Amino acid sequence: MTTTEKVKALKVSSSAFEERSFIPRQYTRDGDNCNPPLKIDAIPEGTKSFALIVEDPDAPGKDPFVHWLMWNIPPVHSIDENSAPGEAGKNDFGNARYDGPAPPSGAHHYFFHLYALDAMIKLKPGTGKAKLMSAIQPHVIGEGTLVGVYRRAL
Repeated sequence: MTTTEKVKALKVSSSAFEERSFIPRQYTRDGDNCNPPLKIDAIPEGTKSFALIVEDPDAPGKDPFVHWLMWNIPPVHSIDENSAPGEAGKNDFGNARYDGPAPPSGAHHYFFHLYALDAMIKLKPGTGKAKLMSAIQPHVIGEGTLVGVYRRAL
């Protein structure tokens, strides 16, 4: 990312769950598999777009497991439930869309990382996380994270 002095803190929240609390089933692969609504506050001046990465660092064998990649999201104050307002990259399920939590066992943490960018990003749809991170790195002017938890019912 850019130097820490230049990166502002974004506030990312959701009306569906509180920070570090359980993500409702409807937003998981056990439910409707639709993305939860996100609210964005403290957007830095000069934001031209957002990039979003949703990942699970607790996944076995893949650290972290990517559930959603999106970029060129307009600088809005919310992302609606079941919406894809930007360009989608390929997640670790092999899909260019949101795929919700589906942990094989135990409780896993899901990090919704949001980056405010000073530019639009030129990447092909279906691009993976490594290329997305490389492309956004020089353009990050703000970032914030919302963490949710999910455990499958036994």
